[in-house]
Amino acid sequence: QVQLVESGGGLVQAGGSLRLSCAASGSIYSINSMGWYRQARGKQRELVATITTKGGVTTYVDSVKGRFTISRDNAKNTVYLQMNSLKLEDTAVYYCIAQSNWSYWGRGTQVTVSS
Repeated sequence: QVQLVESGGGLVQAGGSLRLSCAASGSIYSINSMGWYRQARGKQRELVATITTKGGVTTYVDSVKGRFTISRDNAKNTVYLQMNSLKLEDTAVYYCIAQSNWSYWGRGTQVTVSS
């Protein structure tokens, strides 16, 4: 079992920045990659960014490339999502995910971008 706890969401004006954190605990040795999904109201959940635990290979959805950066601190078992130049359309609940033979999800943190 892996437990994930997200933090760092909130309200920010368009053009601003936020950093999300996701702390993992439990069977962390089994995790192959971690990432962030988001779900806006009335829309499907979409994958935002991922990072492998070994090698730190990253992927991003096109809409956040150049604005968001995913990183990890293996010593702290924590993954971060630095979000810059935030847009109204980035408003969503952001969920952390950890992938092993199973998928583990955090409870989500709200990010609201205002004009």
